[in-house]
Amino acid sequence: MNKKTNILLMVCAYLMGCALTGNVLAQPQVFDKLLDDYWNTELQESPVSATYAGVEGYNDKLSSIAPADHQRRSQQTKAFMQRLQAIDPGSLAEDQQISYQVLMFVLKHDVILSEFDGYRIPILSDTGFHTNFNGVAAATPLRNEQDYLNYLKRLQALPVFLQQNIDNMRQGLKDGFTQPRVILDNMRSAFAAQVTQNPEDHPLYGPFKRIPAAISEQVATDLQQQGRQILQNSVVPKFAEVNQFFLKEYIPGARKTIGAYQLPDGQAYYQALVRYFTTLDDSTPESIHQLGLREVARIRAEMDQIIEQLGFEGEFADFLSFLRTDPQFYVDDAEDLLKEAAWIAKRVDGVMPKYFGKLPRQPYGVEAVPDDLAPNYTTGRYVSSPLGGDRGGYYWVNTFALEKRPLYNLPALTLHEAAPGHHHQGALSLEAEGVPEFRKHLYPHAFGEGWGLYSEKLGVEMGVYQTPYEHFGRLTYEMWRACRLVIDTGIHAKGWTRQQALDYLADNTALSLLNVRTEVDRYISWPGQALAYKMGELTIWELRTLAERELGGKFDIRSFHDAILADGGVPLEVLRGQIHKYIQANK
Repeated sequence: MNKKTNILLMVCAYLMGCALTGNVLAQPQVFDKLLDDYWNTELQESPVSATYAGVEGYNDKLSSIAPADHQRRSQQTKAFMQRLQAIDPGSLAEDQQISYQVLMFVLKHDVILSEFDGYRIPILSDTGFHTNFNGVAAATPLRNEQDYLNYLKRLQALPVFLQQNIDNMRQGLKDGFTQPRVILDNMRSAFAAQVTQNPEDHPLYGPFKRIPAAISEQVATDLQQQGRQILQNSVVPKFAEVNQFFLKEYIPGARKTIGAYQLPDGQAYYQALVRYFTTLDDSTPESIHQLGLREVARIRAEMDQIIEQLGFEGEFADFLSFLRTDPQFYVDDAEDLLKEAAWIAKRVDGVMPKYFGKLPRQPYGVEAVPDDLAPNYTTGRYVSSPLGGDRGGYYWVNTFALEKRPLYNLPALTLHEAAPGHHHQGALSLEAEGVPEFRKHLYPHAFGEGWGLYSEKLGVEMGVYQTPYEHFGRLTYEMWRACRLVIDTGIHAKGWTRQQALDYLADNTALSLLNVRTEVDRYISWPGQALAYKMGELTIWELRTLAERELGGKFDIRSFHDAILADGGVPLEVLRGQIHKYIQANK
């Protein structure tokens, strides 16, 4: 008997023994094992994601992001894809089938996008590797001495992480795979803000200013001293290197073009991003561009009706100028803007039970966008928090340049970022029972941003908009997202210039000109993402219209909304399938 035959007989005997003892896993069990392995691998490869997810045991680590690490992760993803494809989804329970579809979407797009080595551009117009760790510091639970020791280890590891990003960006410079030169000057302040003369002024020192009383005074003093030393001797000098690299190498060497299609293999890259961010395989830049033009025309007609209702004398452009300059729409104090946002949020909270059967347990607060981000940051954003953390979610409001932050937009912004938008949807996803961990923290952009935009319009039914100007503010926000369909595809597939995009957004919305600039630069720096909002919102309204027609008098708005949100963030095709099942079950 040769060696190969002997091994074969041993394997057969092992499998027969497993079958006789009932140890052969059925496909549902194989699938559950795959989900566990995938989630554990994600945590190991991305310790920062583990922190945001509230998973203990990773708060002293950072990812390694050298090209070899990305190649290794790509091979891991392909291996998970092969394991998933070997499972028959028909053998799984219904809830497992949803997870199967969602994981297939994630792995498929990870495999496709990994071919383009996007890690060579680790910055966007308003954020990036140079600012993201500030959010990690805020999200890290710091309750005892060991938590602080873990945080110190992360600070010690940060310079290596920063250097790896510099190396990746240098490779991007060699390959012509960079952010466009035209948007980089406005990013200088965010890089410079990470270089502080006094280490105690650095955002990453913040945790040492709020050491819990349970930690002894002597230990607290030691921890603060260690934090100062690491920042002063290691972290801040490395941020200074990052800043010099950005100023002296990256800006001068960045590409002069702005469209993604002008990158190496750019047309295929943009098409892959379009399908990823819309979660729709039949999406094309041209079809989305034409849809955007139709939506712009429809919304403009509604805006004209409000102008007529107000009796305003002048052209559309005159009305926009009036909204951008009249003092009645602006406040002089940042706290007043935050108070107005909080007041709107509490009014919304009071009517939520009429429209939703299930409400999340996690609360949220309102705070200003951090100063180091604000000058080049969007109008507002939601910042999530893990369950069981020291804080709830946060609705960020940008208080920089108050003369550019009109009050008439604030109701729509609040509905989108807080409730019933991102906080409501995200908190329910975290609190979902019987759902695999990877799905609780997954954010398909078309679903999440589509829900946020749907929430803005739902505010009409909820009675949130109290004046014609606030109704116009909602429409200008909807127009803003419709313009994104036109501008994003125009820039990245059709040869639009930056000025062409600026003029289009300024001419069609009441956004301040500062917001117009920051938004257009965002679309330039993040190809495809801006498409998610309208594509997702239109799909949700399509499904609601279908449910209302099919269910008639049995249609219940609370039940419908709960069904939309029941499975957490999912690709739009999965959502369609689930709502069709919901309609059939309720007929």
